[in-house]
This record gives sequence, structure tokens and C-alpha cells, in this order.
Amino acid sequence: MAEERVARLIGIMAALRTPGSGCPWDLEQDFGSIAPYTLEEAYEVVDAIERGDLGDLREELGDLLLQVVFHSRLAEEAGAFAFADVVEAISDKLVRRHPHVFGDKSAATAEDVSIQWAEIKAREKQLRAERRGLEEAQGLLDGVPPALPALTRAVKLQEKAGKVGFDWADARLVLEKIREETREVEEELEAGAPSPALAAEIGDLLFAVANLARHVGADPEQALRGANAKFERRFRFIERALAEKGASPRESTLDEMEALWQAAKIAERE
Repeated sequence: MAEERVARLIGIMAALRTPGSGCPWDLEQDFGSIAPYTLEEAYEVVDAIERGDLGDLREELGDLLLQVVFHSRLAEEAGAFAFADVVEAISDKLVRRHPHVFGDKSAATAEDVSIQWAEIKAREKQLRAERRGLEEAQGLLDGVPPALPALTRAVKLQEKAGKVGFDWADARLVLEKIREETREVEEELEAGAPSPALAAEIGDLLFAVANLARHVGADPEQALRGANAKFERRFRFIERALAEKGASPRESTLDEMEALWQAAKIAERE
């Protein structure tokens, strides 16, 4: 049953990409043009999970699967690989990276699995480098995809550097780094109009905040998503409260909206 449904999806994608009878929009696409949709669909999967909406999750997982099928079709047309090769590659990788399940290794805890996984990844990286004719694997930070969300990539870069000791030993030291970066932002603000230097200092501040989140075991991307949701919730409270008075945010002062913001915070606590 599952094989038939997957085959049907692959056939639909092939029909959409068939010149002359396919979809004009689908025929115009390439890897680069659909990459933003791939990222968007992944975020929508996360959103459905966070909302606990399993109905939406099913739909969003389908949309994400479509992206895999679309990329695979483009690769097949280029003579590179097909969907079946993608499935085979990930299946082989899962077996290879779980020798405690499919081989003769042992791993009693999740931490043991993580250590073993990292060792296997390192060996795979070395083998890839050797196949390319390189004397040694690339740098420690290579392999962290540039297209990742910036906060997520910051954490992965910090984790990589931390494995060789280039890291703060205490979260309080990171907090002091945040204070230092904040002072540097203040200096740029006092210097005058916004500038590339100011943007760079803000970037350093965000990087330090991501590092603090990592040190305390928080995912900065999820933390910011939570803050976004909280802002939306409280601002909508302001809009509703003003609407009940026949007003709107555009017609209100900052002090009026700030008072309602505080009321929203109190309502949430209660």
C-alpha cells in the first residue's frame, strides 16, 4: 500500500514536469527556485508540531515530502539520481549510524548513541575527503549548512568549536560577553546614524545571546519563536481592548498601548 502511494506521488510529479503536457509553473522551476519553499514547508511542519495539530501535521509533512520528490525529479532529469536513490542513501546511513541496533556494537544510553553517532560522522567525513583526493578532511566548522536559520547555525558553529575547547566554561561568562556586546552597540548608537558597523555589533550581540541559550540548554530558535508568539498574543490583546473602546492602535498613544500591554501580561499570569 505505502509503495503504491509513493509511486503515485512520483508519477504525479513526473507528469507535472513533462514538457508539452505538464504544468507551466512546475516546468519553470529549478533547485534554486524551489529551495525557499522547501525551507518554508519545514517551518510549517514545526509550527504544526508546536500547535499540537496532528491533522495539520499530516498535511504539512505531505507538503515537505513533495519538496523531496520535486528535488529528486529535477536530479533525475539531470541524470544525477532519483527518488529511490535518496531513499536508499538515507536507509544505508541509518543502518550505518546505528551499529548498536543493526550491528555488533552496544549503546546503553542516549548519550552513548550521540557519541557513537559523532564518531561515525567523523569517519564518513574523512572518507568523503579522501574520495575527493584531499589529504585530510576539511576544517572543523565545515559541514554546517550556510542555509540554516542564523540562530540555529550559530549554535551549531559554537558546538563544533566547543568540542575542541574553544568555549566558555560558565554561562555567566557568556552573560558578561553579552554585556560587552551591548556596550559596543551603545557606542555605535552614540556615534550617530545607523551604519554597517552598528549592524555588525548587533550581529555579535545576537551571536552571544545564541551562545547563552546553548549554555543553558535552550534552543534559541524555539525561544525566539516563543517570544514572537507572545508578542502576537499580547498585541492582539491591545487591538481587542482598543476596539472595544471604538479605537485602534493608530489612534492611540504609546502610553495607552503600554498600559494595555501590562494588562495583557497580568491577564496571562492570572
